[in-house]
Amino acid sequence: MSRKKAIRHKAIIDQLETNPSMRVGELSNVLGVTKETIRRDLEELSEQNIIDRTYGGAVLRQPSEAVLSERHKAMREERSAIAKVATPLLKGAKVIMIGSGATTVHVAKRIAFEMNNVTVITHSFGVATVLSLNPTIKVIMAPGEYYASEGAVHGAQTVRFLSELTADWAVLGASGMTATGPSDALMEAADVYRTMIVNSECCMITADHTKFDRQAVAQFSHWSDIDYLATDVQPNGVLNQALEDEKVSVVLSAN
Repeated sequence: MSRKKAIRHKAIIDQLETNPSMRVGELSNVLGVTKETIRRDLEELSEQNIIDRTYGGAVLRQPSEAVLSERHKAMREERSAIAKVATPLLKGAKVIMIGSGATTVHVAKRIAFEMNNVTVITHSFGVATVLSLNPTIKVIMAPGEYYASEGAVHGAQTVRFLSELTADWAVLGASGMTATGPSDALMEAADVYRTMIVNSECCMITADHTKFDRQAVAQFSHWSDIDYLATDVQPNGVLNQALEDEKVSVVLSAN
């Protein structure tokens, strides 16, 4: 590799460390080279597993997210506290869509103890299982291809099924949250979450502070589509500014 290209590759990585997601045109302007050159550089960095290509740009590759069984073991107190402040917001809801994830399972546990006579639509077996503790809750399980690492179903069949239903609320987790919006490590999950958001009156993201300023591979929404963020620490910097600009209500758990 030429010295000039090596310097350019380092500059791209430095830019992505500061701005979690950038488009080809932005990198071209910042580095003062053509878009074609940037595209070739991004392809090479992608082949080296340093970045992930996105439509029209790139994100810095994050460490692989642990499987759900491992995530359940971490941040338990924080997730339980987040669920405690998130669930009261759902009061009065008749139909709720809930996505997969460790934090949303904690929310489902709270719903099972605090709410009655509600219908929950989910693609997560963990969510469905904890809701079964309350016989007054009707659980509708979406069909689809089973992903053992997530304990949930995904795919075109799941999306089609959810697109025909409506809900008062969508409650979702996130692998990462940046100023541009929440994202997930699994592209197939992002498709499901987009559908849940579109078909719900209100949407809440439930995620702890370790997801702040992290860009996962699949962004599934802009903050303009989100009504609430239930978390454990007040965001700061550009993320907090984006939440304020889009009027996302941040609900904090008790520390």
